[in-house]
Amino acid sequence: MEENKDMSSSEDHAAVQVAGMYQSWFLDYASYVILERAVPAIEDGLKPVQRRIMHSMWEMEDGRYNKVANVIGNTMKYHPHGDASIGDAMVQVGQKDILIDMQGNWGNILTGDSAAAPRYIEARLSKFALEVAFNPKTTIWLSSYDGRNKEPETLPMKFPLLLAQGVEGIAVGLACKTLPHNFNELIEASIQVLRGRKTDILPDFPTGGSADFSNYADGLRGGKVRVRAKIAQLNKKTLIVSEIPFGTTTQSLIDSILSANDKGKIKVKKVDDNTSEHVEILIHLPPDVSPDKTIDALYAFTDCEVSISPNGCIIEHDKPRFVGVNEMLKISTHQTMGLLKKELEIELAELNESWHFASLEKIFIREEMYIDFKKYSDKENLFKYLYEQFKPHKRKLNRAIQDDDLERLTRIPMIRITRFDSIKADDLIKELEGKMEIAKHHLSNLTEYAVEYFKNLKKKYGEGRERKTEIRSFENIEVRQVAVANEKLYVNREEGFIGYGLKKDEYVCDCSDIDDIIAFTREGKMKIVKAADKVFIGKDVIYVNVFRKNDEHMIYNMIYRDGKKGATLMKRFPVTGITRDKEYELTKGSPESEVLYFTANPNGESEIVRVNLKALPGLRKLEFDLNFADLAVKARGTMGNVVTKYPVKKIVQKSKGAGVVRLEKIWFDDSVHRINKDEYGTYLGEFSGEDKILVITQSGHYKLCSYDLSTHFDEDIVLIEKLNPALPVSAVYYDGGDKICYVKRFIIEPTDKKVLFISEAEGSVLEMATTQANPVVEVVFSRKEFRNKKVNLLEFIEIKGLKAKGNKLSDNKVKEVNLLASKEKPVVSAPEPDESKISAEEKKKKGGKPGQTSLDI
Repeated sequence: MEENKDMSSSEDHAAVQVAGMYQSWFLDYASYVILERAVPAIEDGLKPVQRRIMHSMWEMEDGRYNKVANVIGNTMKYHPHGDASIGDAMVQVGQKDILIDMQGNWGNILTGDSAAAPRYIEARLSKFALEVAFNPKTTIWLSSYDGRNKEPETLPMKFPLLLAQGVEGIAVGLACKTLPHNFNELIEASIQVLRGRKTDILPDFPTGGSADFSNYADGLRGGKVRVRAKIAQLNKKTLIVSEIPFGTTTQSLIDSILSANDKGKIKVKKVDDNTSEHVEILIHLPPDVSPDKTIDALYAFTDCEVSISPNGCIIEHDKPRFVGVNEMLKISTHQTMGLLKKELEIELAELNESWHFASLEKIFIREEMYIDFKKYSDKENLFKYLYEQFKPHKRKLNRAIQDDDLERLTRIPMIRITRFDSIKADDLIKELEGKMEIAKHHLSNLTEYAVEYFKNLKKKYGEGRERKTEIRSFENIEVRQVAVANEKLYVNREEGFIGYGLKKDEYVCDCSDIDDIIAFTREGKMKIVKAADKVFIGKDVIYVNVFRKNDEHMIYNMIYRDGKKGATLMKRFPVTGITRDKEYELTKGSPESEVLYFTANPNGESEIVRVNLKALPGLRKLEFDLNFADLAVKARGTMGNVVTKYPVKKIVQKSKGAGVVRLEKIWFDDSVHRINKDEYGTYLGEFSGEDKILVITQSGHYKLCSYDLSTHFDEDIVLIEKLNPALPVSAVYYDGGDKICYVKRFIIEPTDKKVLFISEAEGSVLEMATTQANPVVEVVFSRKEFRNKKVNLLEFIEIKGLKAKGNKLSDNKVKEVNLLASKEKPVVSAPEPDESKISAEEKKKKGGKPGQTSLDI
C-alpha cells in the first residue's frame, strides 16, 4: 500500500508543469485572439467573422434580400462561434452603410437603439460590395474549421475598406482603433498615391459634428482627436444640438448633460430629445443664464466634447503591425493595383484561349477535317490525323495545339458545323483581338488604368457620401470661467478656516467646486487653495474671495507694520500667478508683523486714507492723509514704501478712489471663430463699457455681439469689426427671387437680435459688405463679352432704411463682386474714457492704438 502511494505521488508530481503549460497556452490563446478575432487584415480590412459573413452572403447572392437569420445560419458553416456574435457583427457592418444593402429595422447609431431580431430584418450585398470585394479567380481559398467547406483567406478587396469603415478591437495584450474616413476623400487620396504624391487623410464620422485633428499623429498610438457636438443658439433660452460626437448617442449625451446639471457644473431647465432621422436635442436654459457660457460649459463638462485616441494596428503576413493611416492607404492602393493587374492578366489569358479555339474551329470546319472521322475508330489515331491536318496552319495560331483542344473539336455538334458562318467567325476573332489589345494596353498603362478605376468608383458610388465632420481648430476652454457657481463660500475668520461646508459661519460669495480661493491673514500671509468643504488658511483672516488667475486689474492695497515696533510701510500689488497651497509672505517677514489696512480693488481703485499716530513726546503732527494713487503698482514681493517710523494708532478710509475704465484689446481668431486678448488673429480694437462687435454673415444678417470672451460666432462671417454707429454699411447682395444683384447702404440699428437686411427669397445671399467711407467694388460679369466695371457705392446709392430693397447693380448676370482697397480708409479711434476717472499712474501707462480694425473674410 505504501509503495502504491509513493508511485501515485511521484506520477502526480511529474504530470504538473504549470509554468510551461501557462507559457505555451497563453501564447497560443493570445495569438488566436489577435489573428482570428480582434484585429483586421490589411488586405481586405475585415476581421475573420466579418469576412465569413460577407463570403456567406456572396454564396447566397441571387439579387434578392435574405433573412439575416438565414445568413447567420449559413455563416456558422465557416465561423466556429455562436449565432449571437455573428448577428452582432453583421449589424455593425450593416450600419456602416458600405457593404450591405439593408431592409428593416437595423437600429440607429444616433440614438443607440438596437436592431430588430434577425428573423425580422433582411439583407443583401450592395452593388459596391459586389464590384470591389469578390472575384473567385483572384481569391486564395482555405478549408473551413471542419474541413467540409472552402472559405477565402482574405477577400480580393479593391478599395481601402479598413479606412472607410474604421475598426475597433481588443485582443490579448494588444488593441486596435482605426477611425472611419470619408469615402470620396479616400478615393482621391488613392489616386494621389498612384501618382506618387504625399497624402494626408483625416477621419470623417457618420454622426457629423466637428473635430480638431491637430494631434491626430497619423492615427498612431499616442495621437488624440477632439470631437464636438454641433450646438447652436435657437433663442436666448434654448440651445439645439443637431450633431453629436462619434462614439456617443443622443441618450448618453443627454445623460451626461443631466449628470453635469445634478453636480452643479451647468444649469439647465430641461432637455427634450426630438431625434428621429436627424439629431435634435433641445436644451432649455433658466432665466439669466448665458447661452454662450453654457455652450462652453457643455463642451467642458459633458460628452458634447469627447477625446478619441486612435491606435492603428493591422494584420500583415500573419503578424500584427502598427502603422499610420496614410501607410495603410498606400498598402491598400498598391494591393488594389496588384489585383487589377492580376484580373487583366487572367482576362488576357482567357481571351487568348477564346481566340485560339475560335481560330482552330474556323480552320477545322473550313478545311472539312471532320469528313474523315469515320475512318478512325480510336481516339489516338484520330488525334494523329488531326495533328497532321493542322501542321500547315501552326503559324496562324498563338500557341501549340494540345489534346484538350482536339477533344473540344471532336465534340462540336454536326448542326453547328452545317450552320457555320465564316463571316461571323471572322467578326468574333476580330472582336476578341480588339479586347486583347485593350487588355494589353491597360497592362502597359496600369497606373492610369487604376486611376480610372478609382474615378469610376467615385462616379458610381460617391454621391451622397460628402464629408459630414467639419475640420476645425478648437480653443481651450478654461473650465473655471464657465463653471456654474454651485457652492457658497464661508469663512471663520478667527479660527482661520474657509470652505463651503461652514454653513454656520460668515458667508463670503458664491463659487464653484473647482474654483481657487485666495485668502490673506492679519500676519501678512497669503495663500491660494482649491475650494473644498473645509480648509485651514491661518488664524485671523482679513480677506477671502474667489481667485481669478492673470487678472491684472485686481489690485491689492496694503499698509503693514514691520515687526512689533518697526516702521509702517504701504504697497500696491496684483496677484496673477502662484503655486497652489503655498504660503506667501507679503511683509518683510519680521516676527509679529501686522497688516493695519487692506483693500481689494477689482478695477484698480486707489483710495485716500487718514493715518492717526499714537501720541508721543515731541510728536506734533498726529494725523495725515495718504493717496494710494501716488504709489506705483509693483510686484507682490516688494517690501513697499515707508509711511512712518512712529507707531500707528489707526488707519481709516477717507475717500474711495474712482475705478479705472478698462480698455480691453480684442482680437478675432478666424481659425477657431472666437475672440481673445492674447493677440491671436485680427485686431478688432479697444473695448469698454457698452461697446459692441458688429458681425455680418453671408446669410444677410447682422448681429451686435458683446466682447465677452465666451461669445460664439456664426461660421459664415463676411465682416467682423468694432461697431461705430456713425458708419453706414454698404452691401451688395444677390436676390434669389429676382435673380439679380442689388446694392444698399444703411445705418445699423441697435438691437440684441439677429437682423436680416437682404431679401427673404430662397437663394438670396450676401456678396459683399463693408463700412468703408468711400467703398468701390469691381463687378465681374458671367458673360465674357461684358468687361469688368468699377462702381463707387457712395455715388451709386444714398443711405436708405434698413428694410429698403436697394438699387439694381446691373441688368446683366453678375459672376462676383470684389471690394477694392480703399485709398483713404478712415481710422476710427476707440471712445476716450473719462479723464477724471483715470488715476495718474494709469494715465502714464495708457497707450494708443487705432480703435477700429475690421476683418473682411
